[in-house]
Amino acid sequence: MTKIKIGQVGLGRLGQVHASNIVNHVKNAELYAVASVVDAELAYAKDQLGVQHCYKSYNEMIGNDELDAVVIVSPSGFHAVQITQALEKGLHVFSEKPIGLELEHIKQVVTEIDKHPDKVFQLGFMRRFDESYLYAKEAVDNGDLGKITAMRCYGIDPSAGLDSFIQFAKNSASGGIFLDMSIHDIDLVRWFTGSEFKSVYSLGNNIAAPELSDCEELETGACLSELEDGTIAYFLAGRNAQHGYHVETEIIGTEGMIRIGNAPEKNLVTLYDKNGVVRPTSGHFPERFKFAFVNELNTFVNSIQNKEQSTITGVDGLKSTEVAIAMQESFESKQIIKL
Repeated sequence: MTKIKIGQVGLGRLGQVHASNIVNHVKNAELYAVASVVDAELAYAKDQLGVQHCYKSYNEMIGNDELDAVVIVSPSGFHAVQITQALEKGLHVFSEKPIGLELEHIKQVVTEIDKHPDKVFQLGFMRRFDESYLYAKEAVDNGDLGKITAMRCYGIDPSAGLDSFIQFAKNSASGGIFLDMSIHDIDLVRWFTGSEFKSVYSLGNNIAAPELSDCEELETGACLSELEDGTIAYFLAGRNAQHGYHVETEIIGTEGMIRIGNAPEKNLVTLYDKNGVVRPTSGHFPERFKFAFVNELNTFVNSIQNKEQSTITGVDGLKSTEVAIAMQESFESKQIIKL
């Protein structure tokens, strides 16, 4: 089978994960080209991954007629324009979340996606491809929990990364903690319930990082939400988990409940010594969702080859972003926001 030739823009921390996966773990795909404004990132692609076509410009890269698809892992503010440019070039598109930072721009991109039904577009909500979440989704769909009544979602980055985020926040905008972090959990709630959000009420603080107040950022954000079908959803996002990278989802139904990742376990090892009983924990998101990142790109390539549309659409990105922006608006106004 002919390999899909992929061009990737962005080779930062997550970009290098994707690039390495394409080269080493994604079947029927070739990392044909990369684009980055950082010389060291281009050197990494050329020297360590063997990429032959390295560009300083995204526009130059997508001008290469040999490309079949692009993988977009650039800063969030570039996504809307780069997705549109790729589609206009006739390329299939995989983009990391979010589609954009402003709703009007996202709506324009969704319209552009709809104009190209022959092109696969997939958004990087990788948790849908994690084995544990897939297991839970099957249980929910089979009715094992009965009717979902409530969901609780935690997403807390390790404290080891807090200082670097503070430095980032002093020079750049993340879009806010709900758009930057809770958007994955928002997508999971929509995915598991099949329902849309009705209202949100948010709170937040910077007790662990007072410096973030000057940057108009939050270290901890929480939100209580109601969905159109009556489901209650609670979200907690943070940047200061002392024990590692903590992602946890609880689904409560009329007939039972499921808890996914209640401890961020690194492996199945348990250490018994003078310190008591110790379980190693995951330290960062590339480790926790290692196989999900591989699975989502394999699914993208398979969709191209099988001429099938992705199950994660532009509308999923739009709806999740709408909710995240409403959460931020609720925090700032101290009001319940209706969607």
